[in-house]
Amino acid sequence: MPAESFNLKSIAVGAYGPSLLYGVATGAILPVIALSARSLGADIATAALVITLTGIGSLVTNVPATLIATRFGERWSLVGASLWCSAAMVLGLLAPNLAVFAAAIFMVGMAGAVFGLARQSYLTEVVPLHFRARALSTLGGVTRIGVFLGPFAAALAMSSGGLAGAYWVGAGAALLAAVLSSRVPELAAPGRLATAGSAGIEGMAGQPQPAPTVRSILRSHRRVFATVGLGVLLIAAIRATRQAVLPLLAQDIGLDVTTTALIYGLSGGIDMLIFYPAGKLMDVKGRRWVAVPCMLIMGVALILLPFTADAVGLLLVALLIGFGNGIGSGIVMTLGADFSPNPGRPQFLGIWRLLSDIGTTTGPGILAGVTAVATLSAGIWATGGLGVLAAVVLWFWIPPHRPTALARNER
Repeated sequence: MPAESFNLKSIAVGAYGPSLLYGVATGAILPVIALSARSLGADIATAALVITLTGIGSLVTNVPATLIATRFGERWSLVGASLWCSAAMVLGLLAPNLAVFAAAIFMVGMAGAVFGLARQSYLTEVVPLHFRARALSTLGGVTRIGVFLGPFAAALAMSSGGLAGAYWVGAGAALLAAVLSSRVPELAAPGRLATAGSAGIEGMAGQPQPAPTVRSILRSHRRVFATVGLGVLLIAAIRATRQAVLPLLAQDIGLDVTTTALIYGLSGGIDMLIFYPAGKLMDVKGRRWVAVPCMLIMGVALILLPFTADAVGLLLVALLIGFGNGIGSGIVMTLGADFSPNPGRPQFLGIWRLLSDIGTTTGPGILAGVTAVATLSAGIWATGGLGVLAAVVLWFWIPPHRPTALARNER
């Protein structure tokens, strides 16, 4: 599709419909995973551990997901991941014991890794460079909207069906995502034509070139992973930690659960409203114009957070955190798309997502560790310091100009 004739609306349903439905599916069960685990005999600590299995499932599946996307293509990867997620929801619903339920939650994380990689790879291929950030920011925003809507749909279903209602909503939404994904046109990208078992692909001079592998991509792009990739890891760590600090601090200053939920929801609402303008700014001015302010605003807001002493102060800082996170919608995916080679894009993006998931896992761990040896305030300040560090790393390593041509490694 020529760049000058590209219209985001032309791919909106196929590109974003499955992501919205998949977000609804995962959002529907997030609030009830711990409750389901408790109903199967888990204590509080074990229930918390079960919640983390979605992240662990995604973490360990990121690299295998590249093999799936390379072998079967984006469309069938999306379909397969959605069906796997739907099956996991049903398994969680019917689980006779805690071990089976934990396996089902782990399966949800596995499906998320494949779905996220395939969706990002598809949009990177189909959207022209001058529109890339808007497309990927919209992807991030649509997914967040789905996750936001999921609990409301689950609440409606649970009003008559109990906890099982949430899993039926999740299974149904994931199944619909599979149906919609099956209608997405497949791409014949060079990075997919050669699989790990093929003899190779033709090089520019007609010589057979070995098919890209995760190891070869990791070796050839090690500098990118060690620089911008570090920034991406820090972004994920800050984002994951912010979800924990707001309710923890609200409890620490004596707010009730209703007020806490309202503040958390308003922060998320600001987050969802500004994804498209942020993407346009990245396309027009460059990625640095969004990545650096995103982390700087969130870092400073987190540093200010322990100084709040009432609901109003906490709300103002929470809105600032939501704004900072919102303007960074899609930044991790956009940077991954910019630096990814072709052929070899699925392998690169798999490693990229692995770095992001490592950050998602370690961020709350740092908060917990510092809080355990000091105070909650110290833990939050440490997280805010990571935000400032991320801003410095991203300012230093992200090119200051707007991308005007495909990366050299795509030529």
